[in-house]
Amino acid sequence: MSALQYCPDPYRYQRRPTREVNVGGVGIGGSNPIRVQSMLTCDTMDTEACIEQTMALAEVGCEIVRITAPTIKDARNLENIKAGLRAKNCPVPLVADIHFKPDAALEAAKWVDKVRVNPGNFADSKKFAVREYTDAEYDAEIDRIRERFSPLVTVCRERGLAMRIGTNHGSLSDRIMNRYGDTPLGMVESALEFARISREHDYHQFVFSMKASNPKVMIQAYRLLIARLDQEGPDWNYPIHLGVTEAGDGEDGRIKSAIGIGSLLADGIGDTVRVSLTEDSVHEIPVAQALVAPFNQAMIPAGLEPDFPAPELGFDPFDYRRRASHSVLVQEVPVGGEELIRVPTTQDNYLKLAHKLGQLGDFAPEFVVESSGVVEIDPRDSDAVQTVNDSIDAKLITIPNEIDLPPITAFRLLAARVQERHPILLKDTLQPATDAHADFTRTLLNSSTAIGSLLCDGIGDAILIQGEEAPGQSMRLAFHILQAAGSRIFKTDYVACPSCGRTLFDLQSTTGRIKEATIHLKGVKIAIMGCIVNGPGEMADADFGYVGGAPGKVNLYVGKQAVKFNIPEAEAVDRLKDLIREHGKWQDPKPATEAETAPSA
Repeated sequence: MSALQYCPDPYRYQRRPTREVNVGGVGIGGSNPIRVQSMLTCDTMDTEACIEQTMALAEVGCEIVRITAPTIKDARNLENIKAGLRAKNCPVPLVADIHFKPDAALEAAKWVDKVRVNPGNFADSKKFAVREYTDAEYDAEIDRIRERFSPLVTVCRERGLAMRIGTNHGSLSDRIMNRYGDTPLGMVESALEFARISREHDYHQFVFSMKASNPKVMIQAYRLLIARLDQEGPDWNYPIHLGVTEAGDGEDGRIKSAIGIGSLLADGIGDTVRVSLTEDSVHEIPVAQALVAPFNQAMIPAGLEPDFPAPELGFDPFDYRRRASHSVLVQEVPVGGEELIRVPTTQDNYLKLAHKLGQLGDFAPEFVVESSGVVEIDPRDSDAVQTVNDSIDAKLITIPNEIDLPPITAFRLLAARVQERHPILLKDTLQPATDAHADFTRTLLNSSTAIGSLLCDGIGDAILIQGEEAPGQSMRLAFHILQAAGSRIFKTDYVACPSCGRTLFDLQSTTGRIKEATIHLKGVKIAIMGCIVNGPGEMADADFGYVGGAPGKVNLYVGKQAVKFNIPEAEAVDRLKDLIREHGKWQDPKPATEAETAPSA
């Protein structure tokens, strides 16, 4: 187990203490609430549209607004946008989003309250070049970055501006990739290089982010970042911005965001969040507000009692590994070991679904909990823990309902105290739902946070959704959480970025067309990217990519390799289908099941 620590106590909630960073009068970190922010989707040169979108975001509770500044010309127009907002008495702070263009950053810094830089491309261009760097060559690269980055640091310090040093998994530089690989460690080192340069100039008004489309990678990167900051010293207590890149839309985007953001918030990490959905940006705000509300309103259960000894974690928080349980046969279904993570249901819900099991397709329950022989254990009960550990055969185990522990705490404690050979049935809540009219979006976020966090810890061999009263809806939610966590793929997997001013086509309508054409391709992963900022990197583990190459033109990728260029947008979806056929992954669609056509949140 790693000696690094990413939070004081993973069994008892405590928000990570940080210094305060001021963004145009809005405090991030310190004693401030967790802030909610978003990003404009319109062209930065369309001043009126930018003002209108910013005001719409502010009206629904967005506290900080980010605007892309891809060129010096765009950066200059931030003056007009800010002036227009202030003339309308809209005080929301503005952040310039910078990729590739240090000169645009310097211009933007004249007008905005904060500058976001991406260490992967601020002073580098990504060519996927493979080469070995000697220490001297690597140090020379750092000197080159220092020369490019220092002027912006100086301006931000002199003007009292904030900065986000925002690493993206999809846009690590070739230098980082060659030394550290496409890893959480590479993401952290990329950010720390820029932070060290900032500190050389006695500049400390910055926050970090470690964003990825894969929740497991994202969670590990943030945990490693916190551990490294703690190693550097107490004055490295900088605030943290949380976000999942390319989360997608609809239920899928909300689930993936809750897994990545919610699980880190539950460990006390995070001072500001952005939920990135491939939808109008105003739809991001209610989701982000719902995720942070329990933490801002002090509604988080404390976890283990103060006098209960906290055991060593039963997983490595910095390196994903599925818990090495043994497979047990449950109603003729193997559970645990290397088997698929199973989705059972309760006896009551099974009876409600029994008349239409054949229509549920991939969403059908795989066993009934009450008939499974599952052993319920309060992990604080040493006698009960000892009894199951003394058993000759592996047992399917879970936590009993109604105990006074949060689910994440309870199952982490169970995994730490019970031998690995016993497979675990996870529950999203230990207080089963009784209200048929409860807000499903709130349930979705709670369930995704609890179950997704544990799955990303490597814990869990079966999952039971108890927070949703409707049986069919609870089954669909369970399978969607498994898909979003990358734990069980049962349908097409999409990596779709949110729109912004760099986007070269309408992401919402394009994503809809691509999904309509490919939603039946079980297990195929398709990336839909509006531009090349994160495209090639985030597509490294995708089978196919659809990327904006120029206005009205699309490039198609296989993995991270572009294979078709400048395809007219009107033809691009059909050409993507042809590309999938060429690589033997196309199949004709079958009639949709009842569960697949059920309404989603």
